[in-house]
Amino acid sequence: MRHCLIYHGGFERNSSKLKPGEWSFEGTDGQKHPVTPPPADVDGVRVGYMEKAGKKFAAVRVQKGARDVILKHEVLLDPTRHLGPGNRFSAEPIVVGDVAMADLLADIMAKNPEQKSELTAIRGSFAITGQSGTATR
Repeated sequence: MRHCLIYHGGFERNSSKLKPGEWSFEGTDGQKHPVTPPPADVDGVRVGYMEKAGKKFAAVRVQKGARDVILKHEVLLDPTRHLGPGNRFSAEPIVVGDVAMADLLADIMAKNPEQKSELTAIRGSFAITGQSGTATR
C-alpha cells in the first residue's frame, strides 16, 4: 500500500479547530485554505500533520476511508523514522510505504491510548509481509 502525510497548516493557529471531515486550515494570511488532496495512487492511511513553532512537525490526524481520528495528543514527527529515505516536509503530500506508516502509527497509538480501538482498526487495514515492494519505508 501507499500511504501519505499531508500538511494541515500551523499548529498554534489550527489545532483547536481541527474536526473530523474538515479538510481546510487557516493560513498565516488569515484565509481558509484547502488541505492538498493525496495523490491518486495513495490507497492507504493518510496522516495529517501541522508545523509547530521552531520548525517542528506533529501528526494530528489519522484517516483511512470513513475513519477520521483527530488525535488527542499530537506526536512529533521524526523524519528518519516516519518519512522514509529521501522524503522531507513539504506542502505536497509525502508518500511513504508500509514500514514507515507502521512505525508512525505505533508511536501515535503509544501516545494516544484512549483512542487505541479507533487507531487499531486503521492500523489493521494493511500488513507488513516482507514481500518485495510491500515493506518499503
